[in-house]
Amino acid sequence: MTPNFLGIIDSTLREGEQTPGVRFSQEQRCAIIRQLCQVGVEEMELGVASEKNTYLPELLTFARQITKGEQRLGLWCRCHHEDVEFAASCRPDVLSLSIPASDLHINERLRKDRAWILATVRQTVVQARESGIPFISLGLEDATRAEPEFLCQLARAAADCGVQRLRLADTVGIGSPATIAAMVKMLRRISGLPCGVHTHNDFGMATANAIAAIEAGASWIDATILGLGERAGNCRLEEAVAFLCLQKGIEHYRINLLPALCQTVSKATGIAIARNHPVIGSAIFTCETGLHLHGLTLNPDTYEPYAPDKVGANRTLRFGHKSGKRALCNHLARLGHPIDDNQAESLSRQLRNLTDLTAQGLSDPELLRLAAQ
Repeated sequence: MTPNFLGIIDSTLREGEQTPGVRFSQEQRCAIIRQLCQVGVEEMELGVASEKNTYLPELLTFARQITKGEQRLGLWCRCHHEDVEFAASCRPDVLSLSIPASDLHINERLRKDRAWILATVRQTVVQARESGIPFISLGLEDATRAEPEFLCQLARAAADCGVQRLRLADTVGIGSPATIAAMVKMLRRISGLPCGVHTHNDFGMATANAIAAIEAGASWIDATILGLGERAGNCRLEEAVAFLCLQKGIEHYRINLLPALCQTVSKATGIAIARNHPVIGSAIFTCETGLHLHGLTLNPDTYEPYAPDKVGANRTLRFGHKSGKRALCNHLARLGHPIDDNQAESLSRQLRNLTDLTAQGLSDPELLRLAAQ
């Protein structure tokens, strides 16, 4: 178990919709919200607080009807007076303010200085609190490239003015599990606030970094379905949920519903799901290699981290050019056609010599017919 962990913030409808070429319809957004509730995700970030996003009030109204208060509903917001006003009019449960923490962003993008950042945080948090928003989170953008001393100064200022959660963003995905864990520990110690992390996948470590953050004491992690997001995307919701359920004992997630949720998003975005995609890929429980087949026919735990039915999948054993006699003996016995070692050796030789054998190998009926010969 992870004693400080409180939940996952799904950001598919905010960060995920920033994926180039992706734009959800209101109907698609509603379908995603409904399925996220069924899976058991604790918080949903429904979009960017801006008057340009005129669909948000209606979406939050719909989401409240679906969640019935069981999931928190949030909006992401710049530290701009007019954006906070709009956010307050939508009445979210959580407002996730965001401000740069690295000098690169402060100086080059905003053309401001650290003093301006600190003052803006204080002013914006006061405005959000006076607007009646019940929970305020502060996101520190580009935290992994920020100067540690200023990062700590920001964290202290956030705690002093009433922020209820820090959200540390690895904006360009350069963090490693060790560096993310160290940052979480430091800022929790300095601020006393619960920490969340927003991890990007530029070096393929977004999910690993999110899990490392939890193990270091983070209370929240951001994720998106299929890892949608800018550039290489973000922590994949399906990976994080499955790992937390199957390896960390957090049992309230309904991981058997993950494939359907991912298919909904795949169809909405036109992004295909690879057959070897972790947790939800169509071929992740398919095996053809002799050594693995042998183990699987004796005890599936030898080469599977969890049972396929946990995630609504099925095991497929294929017998072809790579198959060995031990696996053939075991499998045919289970099919009610036991063979001895000599027959198994002959059969495995036949399989290797079948030049017209498809890459998929033989089905069980085809294997039985060959063995009967």
